[in-house]
Amino acid sequence: MHDVAALAEELKAMAVADHRSSVHANSDDPAEQLAWRRLTARHGDRLREIMEEYGWPTADMVGEEAARAAWLIAQHADRQLDVQRRALQLMEQAVSAGSAGPRELAFLRDRTLVNEGCKQIYGTQIAGVKDGAPIPWPCEEPHRMDELRAEVGIEPFDEYVAKFAMA
Repeated sequence: MHDVAALAEELKAMAVADHRSSVHANSDDPAEQLAWRRLTARHGDRLREIMEEYGWPTADMVGEEAARAAWLIAQHADRQLDVQRRALQLMEQAVSAGSAGPRELAFLRDRTLVNEGCKQIYGTQIAGVKDGAPIPWPCEEPHRMDELRAEVGIEPFDEYVAKFAMA
């Protein structure tokens, strides 16, 4: 059990470092962007090892905070599609087993699809801002987006983007 406790602490520490560094993701300074890429790549590599050894780190295994940290690391492994695809696969199994949440899975599925150059499903990934309004990456079924979002516990798109407008 000690291994799992240490794993939980490691995942939480990675999430803290990710959060601290995420301001550099879209920085105008190439050195800051590079630091962000290095960090997310290192974390992606480590998550790959964790998934090989433990499978998906569920809340039952490592606790809520560390499970969310694993999801965050997978979300940010944008240049490591193999890591995102494996996380998606393992997380799908965990959701089917009732040990992970469909909401987080939906975000990871959209993120992975966009990184693969495909249309997203739930409209969780924002491509940019036009006239002050966030614009999602293209969706498979834009007319069903809010219905699909509701099925996995994500608020309607307009409510979701209103959060960005206030930020």
